[in-house]
Amino acid sequence: MTASTRPYLIRAIHQWCTDQGQTPYMVVWVDENVQVPMEFVKNNEIVLNVGYGATQGLSIENDWISFSARFGGISREIWVPVGNVLSIFSRDSGEGMGFELEKLPEAATRPTAEPAAPSAPVAPAADAAPQGAKVITFPGRRS
Repeated sequence: MTASTRPYLIRAIHQWCTDQGQTPYMVVWVDENVQVPMEFVKNNEIVLNVGYGATQGLSIENDWISFSARFGGISREIWVPVGNVLSIFSRDSGEGMGFELEKLPEAATRPTAEPAAPSAPVAPAADAAPQGAKVITFPGRRS
């Protein structure tokens, strides 16, 4: 099975925004696997500023995105499965990429601060098809 391109594309768009001096934002589908401040969730979605100036300890791994950020002056820990990222885009230009929602496998758990012991590879489900990415321009794009 080929590894998902989603985490690589998320990292690439994030880096592109940073290199261009723009602010990367992510739209995240909120379900039971996501740890975000629920008071900022609307219609099961939250928009997060994932720029280095707004986050501390930002980590975009192949399965999870995690960081600390301040919401209303209070520092909060954020955990998002990569499959719950619906889009990443530049707040400044509106350029970015959208994705289909990928449900987290039931057996998947959020990583801990300590490295886990290596485990045997898990065979992919027969019906697991890779989801494609869409290149999109978001409303409010400035020319």
